[in-house]
Amino acid sequence: MADTEANGAPPNLQGKYTAMIVCWLLGNGCLFSWNSMLTIEDYYVTLFPRYHPSRVLTLVYQPFALGTLAVLTYKEAKINTRQRNLFGYALFFISALLVLVLDLATSGKGGIGTYIGICILSGAFGVADAHVQGGMVGDLSFMLPEFVQSFLAGLAASGILTSGLRLITKAAFENSKDGLHKGAILFFAISAFFELLCVFLYAFIFPKLPIVKYYRSKAASEGSKTVSADLAAGGIYGEIRNELAEEDPKKLERLSTKELLFQNIDYALDMFLIYLLTLSIFPGFLSEDTGSHSLGGWYALVLIAMYNAWDLIGRYIPLIKCIKLESRRGLMMAIISRFILIPAFYFTAKYGDQGWMIMLTSFLGLTNGYFTVCVLTSAPRGYKGPEQNALGNILVLFLLGGIFAGVTSDWLWLIGKAW
Repeated sequence: MADTEANGAPPNLQGKYTAMIVCWLLGNGCLFSWNSMLTIEDYYVTLFPRYHPSRVLTLVYQPFALGTLAVLTYKEAKINTRQRNLFGYALFFISALLVLVLDLATSGKGGIGTYIGICILSGAFGVADAHVQGGMVGDLSFMLPEFVQSFLAGLAASGILTSGLRLITKAAFENSKDGLHKGAILFFAISAFFELLCVFLYAFIFPKLPIVKYYRSKAASEGSKTVSADLAAGGIYGEIRNELAEEDPKKLERLSTKELLFQNIDYALDMFLIYLLTLSIFPGFLSEDTGSHSLGGWYALVLIAMYNAWDLIGRYIPLIKCIKLESRRGLMMAIISRFILIPAFYFTAKYGDQGWMIMLTSFLGLTNGYFTVCVLTSAPRGYKGPEQNALGNILVLFLLGGIFAGVTSDWLWLIGKAW
């Protein structure tokens, strides 16, 4: 395995901070549309009160995301990363636009037909997420850890941005006729525009940054077949692999996906357990099972906003090296200990007030963001570029597996309650 820490980018390469900003924006785009659907739950619960949209939409989304990513991870070494990511962002844009069109076409009215349409678009978001999240994390894993951290911070920021936008649009139209519907329309329009921006950033800005071209060229020299189109978009042509293969064929050898999984099974389980716990509570339990409080209709929105805010903060904490947890055993023990939050949420919902619930929700978000960054920035260290790409896809696959298991487990909170 090559030591990527020792083989960093030359100090005179430009574009590091621009790349970090673009990664942050692309991370936003990866979940902006989907977080929009989660954050608009107050609107959907009003339209479809009998269908549990906060749970069903997530449950529809996840099989498409998980199944698509499983196929993409299996064939990762042969897939054109540029086409994969551009397809994903384009599908995000089209699906977000169709959500807006569907809402306008039905004049904000509920009904089973509209609900089925929303569920279909939820599945399309899942397919787009599988293309983009796995593709981007894999692509960035052979670059600087700061790029991975920025992308992951962008994922979390999408949540807080959509929560903030939702609070603004809800407040702006609260006293007007049909205000909930008008706020939702504005919200959907902003979401579609942002996804279009991400298509432009990935297609024309990111591949031309000098530091990005350096790392992609380096990955190609180590045997990567997935970066050729991105290199061409950055103005680099030719077969770097063939030249190095003639010098030393061993440079192009890499561990198989199976070998990488076995060597990093603890990291994979970490990702699964982080999101199993988080999605068994967020957003379904927070939207439907926390009782009535003085905040009224704002309560669920405040809880979701607090989760998203602290999730974002948690993703920046590992930048402080002295408090970044890198021990593999320490990570596993800390992640397992989070499961004490399940009884904590249960008894707080039953006996506690809204202050305690807000505090627990904040801690859930903080630990989710912190552990996600710790695992995804530590695991790829020491591998070749193609292996880092493959490992990034594997870890995101287990992340989505944890999300799917979590949203399925979330239905257990309904045991003993009338549908």
